[in-house]
This record gives sequence, structure tokens and C-alpha cells, in this order.
Amino acid sequence: MANKEQSERVIDSPASEPSAANGQDLTESEVAAGPPDEGVDFEALQAELEEARAKADDYWNKLLRTQAELENLRKRSARELEQAHKYAIERFATELLAVKDSLEMGVDAASGNADAGKLREGMELTLKILTQVMEKFNIEEIDPKGAPFDPARHQAMTTQENRELPPNTVLTVMQKGYALNERLLRPAMVIVTKATEEGARG
Repeated sequence: MANKEQSERVIDSPASEPSAANGQDLTESEVAAGPPDEGVDFEALQAELEEARAKADDYWNKLLRTQAELENLRKRSARELEQAHKYAIERFATELLAVKDSLEMGVDAASGNADAGKLREGMELTLKILTQVMEKFNIEEIDPKGAPFDPARHQAMTTQENRELPPNTVLTVMQKGYALNERLLRPAMVIVTKATEEGARG
């Protein structure tokens, strides 16, 4: 009987309950979390975090600088484009001043006792200066007399029978055309040949 009572006391003793570490009671969260991981290097993690923050700050500053540079570039390009539009014909206008000077001298000469020969000579000189200016700026004169009719560069005002030239040939140029760097500014106004009635019947 004594042995049975002792075994019951052993079973009912506090030793069968969870024991406290170092004589202190553990909370439920501490029990669930288990023992702390002594292998984690918190100082190394902190250093890595600081390094990551430094890199992020550096990237952010670079982004801000890049955005500022792009904005400055956009503004500068807009100013340059505005200036280009505003002064695109500056060189051409400068060259035309010589033409105007020559015309003014011709008008002054005509108001005096200049003969027709002098006036014609002055006009021819002015026309020569103007032609040189146009050539310098790649303004091409379209004078297609005797050439095949080209609807992309010529405007037919009327047609006329002609025995000497084949049909669809420019017979007469009523007004010359012009092109700038091969881009049509104005078509040449022309009279175009057509087949004669005898040729059509033949």
C-alpha cells in the first residue's frame, strides 16, 4: 500500500507540468516561438540594410538629375526650333538685298535721262544676280519647252495641234515653274501639242 501511495504522489507532483527555464515562467508566445536563433547576425543585416538604403538614395538622386537634364534639353531644343523657324530664310533674305539694291539703282536711273540700252543692261544684271541667289539655295528653274509633258511638274493650260512635234510635247511655256531641292514650288504653265486630225485619221 505504501508503494502505491508514493507512485500516485509522483504522478500528481508539479514535476509532470511544463517547467520554467531558469526559474522564470514562459509566456505562450515564447513557448510557441521556441528558443531564439543564436545564428542570426543582426549587425550584418543592419549593415546590409544601410547599404541598400544608400544605393536607393543614390539611384533616386541620379533619377532626379536625369529628369532635370531631360527637361533642360527639351526647353533648349524648343528654343532652337523656334529660332530656326524664325530665322530660316535669314541667309536667303541677306542674298536678296543685293537684288533690291540693283533694282533701286535701276529705278533711279530710269527717272533721269538714261537710255533704253542702259536700263536693259541694269535689268539684265539684276536678273543675273537673282538667278545666282536662287541657284545658291537650290531653287531650280523649270523651263520645259520642247520636253515631254510631265503632269507632276507641268500644268497644261491648253493643247494645240503641231505637225513638227510629237503629241504631249511642251510647245510653249507661258510661265516658268520652280522647285526647291527637287520639291515643286510652282508648276510650269504650258501649252501642250496634240495629234493633228490628219495624223489621228492616219
